[in-house]
Amino acid sequence: MTENDRQVKVGVAGLGRSGWDIHVSMIRQLPEKYQIVAVADLLPERREEAATQIGCRTYDNFDQLLEDAEVELVVVAVPSYLHSEYAIKALKAGKAVVCEKPMATSLEKADEMIAVAKVTGSTLAPFQNRRYSPDFREVRRVIDSGVLGRIVTIRLAYHAFKRRWDWQTLQEFGGGSLNNTCPHPIDRALALMGDKTPQVFCKRDRVLTLGDADDYVKIVLSAEGAPTIEIEVTDNVAYPQPAWFVAGTRGGLSGSTKKLDWRFVRQQEFPPREVDKRSPPDRGYNKEDLVWHEGSWDLASDETPGELGYYIDLYDCLTKGAPLPIDLQTVRRQMWVMEECRRQAPLEAA
Repeated sequence: MTENDRQVKVGVAGLGRSGWDIHVSMIRQLPEKYQIVAVADLLPERREEAATQIGCRTYDNFDQLLEDAEVELVVVAVPSYLHSEYAIKALKAGKAVVCEKPMATSLEKADEMIAVAKVTGSTLAPFQNRRYSPDFREVRRVIDSGVLGRIVTIRLAYHAFKRRWDWQTLQEFGGGSLNNTCPHPIDRALALMGDKTPQVFCKRDRVLTLGDADDYVKIVLSAEGAPTIEIEVTDNVAYPQPAWFVAGTRGGLSGSTKKLDWRFVRQQEFPPREVDKRSPPDRGYNKEDLVWHEGSWDLASDETPGELGYYIDLYDCLTKGAPLPIDLQTVRRQMWVMEECRRQAPLEAA
C-alpha cells in the first residue's frame, strides 16, 4: 500500500455483532479510505446479506478470504478463542490485520502474534476502539488539565442486570466478562496510570450467567505515584453506579458515556490553615465554605469523529507510515493484567 492509494481493500472475517455492527458499519462510513471487497462467515444468510448490501465477494471459510489477492487488510472479528490463530494466519499471508478484542486469550498467544508481526513485517493493529470514545477523551483532558489536582482514585463501572446464554458465556470459546468486556476498562485504566506497572487484585464470579465463564469481575490496579483504579464489570447490579468516578485533591468528576460533570476548588482559593491541637470550640468538626468551580460535557455537543477515529488513524498508518492507532506494547500490558487476573482468580469448569 502506498500514499497514492485512494482506498485500502478490506476483507472482514466474521459477520456477527462485532464484525457487522461495528467494523463493517465503521468502514462503510469512510468510502474514500476503505473498500470492503470480501467477507467470510459460516452462515449463508450473513454472506447473502453482505453480498446484497455491500456488493462484495463472500467466502464460507477463512482460508479462502486469505487467498483473495485483492484483500490488503483483514479484520478478525471471529469468536475470541480464534483471534490469535486467525490473526497469525493473516499476518503470514502478508495481510495487515485488525484484531478484535481481546487481542488473545492468553499472554503467550499475544506474544506469539507480536513476534509473527515483527518477523513478517505485516501490520498488526489491535482494535481498542474505546480509547477513541469521546467520554474517555474528555475525562483524560480534564485530568490532564490539572484542575482536579492529584488524582487519588478512579472507578470505572460497567454495570447492568441481565442474564446471558450465548457463546460468550462459555470458557471453551474464550467467553466471560474478563475476556470480552474488561479489555475496554483495563485499556483505559492503564492509559490513565501512565507507564507504571501496577499491582493487581482480581475477584471473579458467576452470578446470573447460564454458562461456565465469569459475569462478575472486580479489578483493582495500584502503583506508586499513580491513582488507584477500581474496575467493576458485572451483570448483577440493579442500581448501576456512574460509569466514571474520579476523585482528586482539588475536586472530582462523575458521569456516563453521554454526560460528564466535574467541580473543583482552585488552589489559591483554599484559605491558609494550620493544624490545631485544641478541642474545637463547638465540639464539632472543622468546616469551611469553599468556592466551587464547575464544568460539564455532553456527547450531543461533541464534534470529534469518536471511535471512527480509529479507522481514520489506521488509514494513515497503512498508507502514510504513521504510527499504529493503538501501540502493541500498551495492549500487551493489558494482556499481562488479564493474565494476572486469571492467575489470581481461576475459574473451574461448571
